Amino acid sequence: MSEYYHQVQYYETDRMQITHHSNYIRYMEEARTDFLDKIDWPFEKLEKSGITSPVASVNGKYLKPTTFPDKIRIETQVSEVGVAKLILKYQMFHNDELVFEGISEHGFLDANNRIINLKRKLPEFYKALQESQED
Repeated sequence: MSEYYHQVQYYETDRMQITHHSNYIRYMEEARTDFLDKIDWPFEKLEKSGITSPVASVNGKYLKPTTFPDKIRIETQVSEVGVAKLILKYQMFHNDELVFEGISEHGFLDANNRIINLKRKLPEFYKALQESQED
């Protein structure tokens, strides 16, 4: 599990002065980028290896509102890793209270946008993801 923190900015709130729902998807991406950095596989390294990892689906459940200037703790976990896909689970907390849960599913493509077998193409990255997988 990886922890990442995001402080809600004023411009991220809506007319009701709560964090606009679209921002949580961006927070998931920030946390995902941070997670990859922490396992020593930043996006730049993947791209230099000829791999891209597009989002295939994203889902979220909004449990409680946040607002400016709340500090949100985002926990990112590898839920499932396969030879051609990755599923990440996110939980966001404000003051230790769960405010959002989300899931993102990703594929792995080569430079020609063809699905690859990650275990064969980049076994070190595949292993790092497996080692990060929740029990």
